[in-house]
Amino acid sequence: MTESEISCCKVGRVAEVVGIDVDRELADRWTGEDRQSTRELADWFNRKLLAAELTAAGIPTKDGEVDNYYRLLTDDAVSSGDRIETRRELEQRGVSVDTLDERFVSHQTIHTHLTECLEASLSEPTLSERIDDAETTLGQLQSRTEAVTDDTITRLASHDALDIGSIDVLVSVQVACRECNHQYSVRELLDRGGCHCTR
Repeated sequence: MTESEISCCKVGRVAEVVGIDVDRELADRWTGEDRQSTRELADWFNRKLLAAELTAAGIPTKDGEVDNYYRLLTDDAVSSGDRIETRRELEQRGVSVDTLDERFVSHQTIHTHLTECLEASLSEPTLSERIDDAETTLGQLQSRTEAVTDDTITRLASHDALDIGSIDVLVSVQVACRECNHQYSVRELLDRGGCHCTR
């Protein structure tokens, strides 16, 4: 059975294909006393997936190795050289890293699985959940702006109203603090939790 033949969201499809049972623990981690954000749960799920793929490839792992592989594959702070070396090592040992990349899930996907597939709910979102929701909303607005701009420019070019070749539209929103005049991208500001002048 392929992933596309399983009727569920991406989390459910991937979990079933790989053979990991996570639904109850996902819901408990999200709604329990020590609640985790959907971003934390996405990392948790992706590490479970990575561990399952390593096991399927016959790669034994010691404590901390799965976390380290995940960091090397996904952390923006990792150099491109280290990431390429890690990917090459895993490929040589029988792990399809391209497939792994496609199966990794985002925090939005986790939220969809929790609320629509598992019908879990929260009475009051955590601060981390509020930030995740804000990031999702702003990201959707940015994507929408990029799509509308691309469509508009393309239509103008197709009617010879604009002379331009193939295009890429890039939208970057900056937030400037009036107190110290420091500027941040929205993602950077949300990740920092505020401006450095207030810390």
